[in-house]
Amino acid sequence: MSTVEPTVSGVRAAPEARSAYRAFRPITTRWMDNDVYGHINNVVYYSFFDTAVNGHLIEVGALDIHAGTVIGLVIETRCNYFAPLAFPQAIDAGLRVAHMGRSSVRYEVGLFAAGQPLSAAAGHFVHVYVDRITRRPTELPAALRTALDALKAFE
Repeated sequence: MSTVEPTVSGVRAAPEARSAYRAFRPITTRWMDNDVYGHINNVVYYSFFDTAVNGHLIEVGALDIHAGTVIGLVIETRCNYFAPLAFPQAIDAGLRVAHMGRSSVRYEVGLFAAGQPLSAAAGHFVHVYVDRITRRPTELPAALRTALDALKAFE
């Protein structure tokens, strides 16, 4: 019996410590998040990523989902799974920004079972920020840049 280990560019992916992330948001699991195998279904993790990032940006005043002139569109996403999570567990989502360009941002998210030192899952997604009306890439607004600077990965 063999096990498949997740890799990124040929390097084995591994859980990360909480100290690798700049901010945390709580995630409340729901009954419907579990699948027939008794753990949270893989597609739900991407929803957790989106909820954590956008919730943080709204909370710090960097994103107005109703009236803002720019919106973020996801163009790439990935997740590596290290340990199962299941309802009714509480989850902490760690956030950091790995790269910030003129109109795009790579967010990295680690999902931790409450109180656990290592991530149960870790992944990323890339937002390209576009004009709400034209859907053409646009420069990141100053308030968003400021919020993202606070989330930049440790160097």
